[in-house]
Amino acid sequence: MDRVLLVFGALAIAGVFAAVLGRRTAAPASNIHRVPSVLDRRDFARPDAPWLVAVFTSSTCNTCAGVWERAELLGSEAVVCQRIDFQDDRSLHERYRIDGVPTLVVADADGAVKRAFLGPVTSTDLWAAVADAREPGSIPPGCHAGEIDDQGS
Repeated sequence: MDRVLLVFGALAIAGVFAAVLGRRTAAPASNIHRVPSVLDRRDFARPDAPWLVAVFTSSTCNTCAGVWERAELLGSEAVVCQRIDFQDDRSLHERYRIDGVPTLVVADADGAVKRAFLGPVTSTDLWAAVADAREPGSIPPGCHAGEIDDQGS
């Protein structure tokens, strides 16, 4: 009789444990993030510059700082680089539906996004993407151009 009670007790504990674990299982988060296909250049610094590198960041994102450090080196008379921090300019994040940071976009004078990166990016890939956007066909072998696919990412 004691063994029967022990078995039932163990089954009851296992059932409670399974129920608790079952409740903790959440639906997987989406890992699909979109980038805008067009930016209104008037929303950004130096709208008359031929090229814009916009880096959407958050002050709470460690990866964002590194992406911005790489991107800001691209600044020149022809390329304006701008950091858009979520805490400082939430309205631009919302306007362009930025749902993941860092998001880096390279846009031409008309605001058409030519290249984009979601997440970390190497200096080599970033520089190659901007070079290829400015002069198509100039990407060195082995570099990832940050090309935009048909879903905008």
